[in-house]
Amino acid sequence: MQVIHVDLGAHAYDIEIEAGLLPQIGAKVAKLLPKAKKAAIISDNNVAPLYAAQLEASLVAAGLAVVKVVIEAGEQSKNMTVLSSVLEQLAQGGLTRSDVVLTLGGGVVGDLGGFAAASYMRGVAFVQVPTSLLAQIDSSVGGKVAVDLAAGKNLAGAFYQPKAVFIDTDLLKTLSTRFLHDGLAEAIKYGCIKDAALFEKIAGFAGDAELLANIDDIVATCCAIKAHIVEQDEFDTGLRMLLNFGHTLGHAVEQHFGYSGFTHGEGVAIGMYQLTKRTEELGLTPSGSAESIKSVLEQYNLPTSAGVAKSELLDTMARDKKKNGNSITIIILRSIGVGDLLKLDWQQVPEYLG
Repeated sequence: MQVIHVDLGAHAYDIEIEAGLLPQIGAKVAKLLPKAKKAAIISDNNVAPLYAAQLEASLVAAGLAVVKVVIEAGEQSKNMTVLSSVLEQLAQGGLTRSDVVLTLGGGVVGDLGGFAAASYMRGVAFVQVPTSLLAQIDSSVGGKVAVDLAAGKNLAGAFYQPKAVFIDTDLLKTLSTRFLHDGLAEAIKYGCIKDAALFEKIAGFAGDAELLANIDDIVATCCAIKAHIVEQDEFDTGLRMLLNFGHTLGHAVEQHFGYSGFTHGEGVAIGMYQLTKRTEELGLTPSGSAESIKSVLEQYNLPTSAGVAKSELLDTMARDKKKNGNSITIIILRSIGVGDLLKLDWQQVPEYLG
């Protein structure tokens, strides 16, 4: 088992990474939260049939009564209507402030379920049990929980840290190839902004079999990078913005296509390549960087273009959370492995889109 400690003072917690961890989670939760009598499992209709019974059995064996809440899979469920339904089900299940919510699923379940935990009775404990690669290496760590609004992605939410993150990499065996690669886009992002060796390692795999054979180390490396950044900037006011490399354009692409054309990781892939291509042209990023990114993205069947004029995405980008008044912070690469923050006046943004 690999354990990564996220040192946030009173809100500190551990990320535990191990193949075959799922059956152990009940005992771990009972030890971590001895006052809890009930546990709510929030999952979706893709993941629940695969893993909810096993998680429930481990919780029951540890003496916890279980309430199950299952939502429709997909970004389309990450909204206020579904959030309200989840909160009502927590209330109907009789959860109290000393109980616990477990989010069993990918990024949508973790984001929505975490926000439900932050909101219910003004905050109950929650534990992340991520089942997708994207959630295991990125969205389950750091305490950002949210739902989407019609105006844009993740515009209603909170910073609310989990009590623990339990990552069972065996759960990736049921992940489709598309969503394995979707999550890998975030790992490539970490390599771009902080770890050139990680970038080269991912680029050097002969295929998915070799990737999966090394997945525990990939997950641990990404979690360690994120933990280190979050420890220095929990509330996303400075250094943590590095983690948004590719996301401003990526989120706009996702929303433009109604969250059904491109996955989150695919949107981020497009954003990373398109921005780096432009910053190369502007002399801010070394020549060849964009081609290196494009090569590794194409290796894993990730897109580099959305097929839509970037000017059509500006209105959506204007509502991005990283916009502050008339300025926005974008993330550029000084080289592969070295990300940097660049604050722009909003009027400058079209120049950086090309």
